[in-house]
Amino acid sequence: MIDIGVNLASRDFDADRPDVLRRARSAGVTTLIATGTSVESSLASVALAGANIGDAPLVYATAGVHPHHAGNVGEDWSEAIKTTAESPHVVAIGETGLDFYRDFSPRDAQRDVFRRQIELAVETGKPLFVHDRDSAGETRQILSDYKHELVDCVIHCFTGNSADLDAYLENGYHIGVTGWICDERRGRELAELAPRIPADRLLIETDAPYLLPRTITPKPRTRRNEPAYLPWVARRLAECRGEDPASVAQGTHDNARRFFRLREADTSDAVRYAG
Repeated sequence: MIDIGVNLASRDFDADRPDVLRRARSAGVTTLIATGTSVESSLASVALAGANIGDAPLVYATAGVHPHHAGNVGEDWSEAIKTTAESPHVVAIGETGLDFYRDFSPRDAQRDVFRRQIELAVETGKPLFVHDRDSAGETRQILSDYKHELVDCVIHCFTGNSADLDAYLENGYHIGVTGWICDERRGRELAELAPRIPADRLLIETDAPYLLPRTITPKPRTRRNEPAYLPWVARRLAECRGEDPASVAQGTHDNARRFFRLREADTSDAVRYAG
């Protein structure tokens, strides 16, 4: 399996990051994408990707600025992201987009930083890794201005409605599913929409350390999510789609390799599950 979104540079993993990676590999996660959410975390994610070790998953990185940080970017932030994206370890631009749920950054700043990162994806020829939370269709409206120029785009941690899904699929984008689908309260609409996502457009992720799947048994001792819990996302997604979990694991693995242009990796554990 490939976890397409892990905040691996988060301080939540500082105490035991090597163990987190080893547990992920034991759970069948062969590759993960470390998410960049600021200039600093993008650089840290690239450094983690450059330190791949034998008993851990392969690590790649994204380079970008999350909408939460759009209001406090430095003057040369876009050049810093562009330079970081030149690393062979960087496979996408982002995490970028709009978040009108938290509104941690002014909306105009979010829009400006989002558009510039879309332009960077076009300039670098890399896929775009997009965050969309409660933007009332504005994220997809902005993306539509560039739909013929983008190489590829994934809507990470999809939490939208039916109209959002239809519009994103019509534009040819991929859909990332997290442990949100395992939440019997907030994830009900996503569970209903999951069967409508074409198999070749489907990707899975943990967004760790956030969004711990509520279906995990026995319950973990802490609320911290980690890549080793990706099988629980795949299982719940398969249940919602009426499919075999092994098929979902293998299919999303193949989709991720194609989407991020990843080099051939050991796929012998792609459909193996912990527990």
